[in-house]
Amino acid sequence: MAFVSNIHLHIDRLILPAMDIGERNALIQGLKGELRRQLADPATRAAWARTHRTPVLRLGRMKLGAGASGSGQFGAALGSSIAKRLKP
Repeated sequence: MAFVSNIHLHIDRLILPAMDIGERNALIQGLKGELRRQLADPATRAAWARTHRTPVLRLGRMKLGAGASGSGQFGAALGSSIAKRLKP
């Protein structure tokens, strides 16, 4: 069994709707936190032990709630959706 100590995820571009800086930061923190949580699982980390690229990932429509709280929840949902679709 291979053990992976580091996973490097590079998101080349993230296009966000017009929002204030607090909402944008909440969205990004929600996204980072959920990806960190998803990738902390040992089984997931083992599955990610090989290099792979996904040029474009289309996630479909997602609802963005109001304020920083809604943006944070959206970011977490976005991270979860990305992790599910990128699993090898």
